[in-house]
Amino acid sequence: MPVPILLVTGFLGAGKTTVVNHLLAHAGGRRIAAVVNDFGAINIDAELIAGASDGVVSLSNGCICCSLEGDLLRTLATLLRRNPRPDYIVIETSGVADPADIVRNLMDPVILREALLETVLCVMDAATPLAALDDALLRAQLRAADIVALSKLDLADEGTDVRMREAIRAQRVPAVVVDAKHGEIPTALLFPAGVDRAPAPREPGPKRPAEERFETLSWTSERPISLPRLQRAIGRLAPKLARAKGLFETVEQPGRLTVFQFAGGRATLAPGEAPAAGVPRNRIVFIAELGVLSKAELDGIMEACVAGGEGS
Repeated sequence: MPVPILLVTGFLGAGKTTVVNHLLAHAGGRRIAAVVNDFGAINIDAELIAGASDGVVSLSNGCICCSLEGDLLRTLATLLRRNPRPDYIVIETSGVADPADIVRNLMDPVILREALLETVLCVMDAATPLAALDDALLRAQLRAADIVALSKLDLADEGTDVRMREAIRAQRVPAVVVDAKHGEIPTALLFPAGVDRAPAPREPGPKRPAEERFETLSWTSERPISLPRLQRAIGRLAPKLARAKGLFETVEQPGRLTVFQFAGGRATLAPGEAPAAGVPRNRIVFIAELGVLSKAELDGIMEACVAGGEGS
């Protein structure tokens, strides 16, 4: 019987990793393999996935809808050769991926015999400005979905979810729309039990030329960061950022990592694990529109954050 695939898509910072984390943490005895694709040379998302080990495969430094499509197919083939095979495969795309291109790749006859694309889940930040629904990439992600999950409801104003549902319906999106507080989605929707699976008819349409719209810039350092300086640095960088995420050690809390996320104009910090050996203590990925932020400008701002650096 083919192994069902859950494809998780959504724009930059929508909350895809939180959803995948919740699925893995509440697997209910299912063997779930997760394929995580981050748009950048440092795959922060793979490090943030709960229990990131043999069950999580990282694809980095590109997008699986274009430059990494061969890697995706090879990764799936490797997962399907495992003994025992996974019960489900979850693919988390990068925020810049057009799911139609990934769907097309998953329709490969060789893969289709062994793994079936069962559900496309689009995670949508409920606080996204309604005007952003005019973005071609975001529309493509919504229209490919079987289920749209509204995330970050705890950060949204009252009535935001109702307005977002109406806006999604206005886009003629045929998906079921559900709330996903803290990444929670009813597993029965994503992993239906007792169903005879057959390939669902999917028409991804003709392949479109890849559009290079975003670029990723990485910053690393071995020296601890001053948290007040970092806050000032992010304030300077925020107008140019589409997304940022990373792990760093602060002067204020030596020996512990802090998880940093920036999306939708909001920055959050959360406690992380102890630093791992063999990787830089500070690793942050910044995503911006092409040409908006230079590496020299980024490095200059971020180097002023480290202990012993010049004040920013």
